[in-house]
Amino acid sequence: MFEFNDSEKAEELAERAEALMEEVVIPKERELEGGTTVSAGTISELQAKAKEYGVYAPQIDEEYGGMGYDFNDCLPTFEQAGRSLLGPPAMRVDAPDEGNMHLLELHGTELQKEEYLRPLVEGEIHSGFSMTEPMQGAGSDPKMIQTTAEKDGDEWVINGHKWWTSNGIRADVLLVLARTDPDGHPYDSCTVFVVPAEADGVEIVRNVPHLGSEMTGTGHAEIKYDDVRVSEENVLGEVGEGFTHVQERLGPARLTHCMRFSGMAERALTITRSYLEEREAFGSKIADKQNARFEIARREAEVNAARSLVRHTADKIAAGEQARIGVSMSKVYAAQATQDAIDTALQYLGGNGIGKDLPVSDFYEAIRPFRIVDGADEVHLRTVAREAFDEHTDPDELDPITRFGE
Repeated sequence: MFEFNDSEKAEELAERAEALMEEVVIPKERELEGGTTVSAGTISELQAKAKEYGVYAPQIDEEYGGMGYDFNDCLPTFEQAGRSLLGPPAMRVDAPDEGNMHLLELHGTELQKEEYLRPLVEGEIHSGFSMTEPMQGAGSDPKMIQTTAEKDGDEWVINGHKWWTSNGIRADVLLVLARTDPDGHPYDSCTVFVVPAEADGVEIVRNVPHLGSEMTGTGHAEIKYDDVRVSEENVLGEVGEGFTHVQERLGPARLTHCMRFSGMAERALTITRSYLEEREAFGSKIADKQNARFEIARREAEVNAARSLVRHTADKIAAGEQARIGVSMSKVYAAQATQDAIDTALQYLGGNGIGKDLPVSDFYEAIRPFRIVDGADEVHLRTVAREAFDEHTDPDELDPITRFGE
């Protein structure tokens, strides 16, 4: 494994995470039939083990049930978690709850933290992030947001149509981005609301069928909000600052996605190396053939370059920078590098790659959407290109926030 200048605390945490993965999570994964949706009871058992190993919700303050580690110190553990689709929920670093917990921790009132953050950390409830809209609504161009929230006395009335609401099918609470000032610029006139999923007027239309493994049952829902009434206490953060708050959530969340997927890619390559060292064809071990060796070497280099870029960007965020360009670069490069690594692994594994006895086919399904979720490649490249061509950022243009799966 490539060595980084991670802190001693980060390394110790990652070592415990690796032990959990090797001794508990991966053996549990192997017990399951390929394509099986894991039960809530199994996830709860894994979370209990993560607490025993001292790797549960490391990114959340101890006050709310986490371990209080700095974001940078958690990154190697996110990588370890990503080595199995069961790892993130076991350690409570799974999307979208991980990002939603971060946003609640940043801007939630004490009441919101007690009612929603603490039970989220404990795994007692689930949350959904409800921002993306169908067709002519908010997508790659977030200024097109159509969902509204109008003040009526001491309540807000929400109306709109969302889809790709990650975790929406099983969410107990939804973080909803809505426009609160129809006359203002969208970036200054949207607000995030905390909406209980059982509130009157919330209609879970369907779980949107899509490419990607559903082992953990997360899903992405289409939801309609029809005169949904919430109180002033359900405003998350400041009225009109919704886009700012969303960016605060999505920047770090994109990096955690990168780390989880780089861990997935590394495990796929490890499985493939072991297979190539055992499999003989045309008179010799496949591992002795130059093309296979060079292909694996290229993928190892690319994945480790992605890991380095993410750490460099995380350092900037830790120093108080927004790191917009670094986040976009990390997202694009890590998505492509991990997709290529897993595709190479599947190809060299042959029939074992497309079968479900190994996790690589599930990894393959999971990785392709990553080049679209949390902002498509092209939208992030647009952000990087403006900087590369020394163009001043238009005040009407912010980072891409199109996303699902986060």
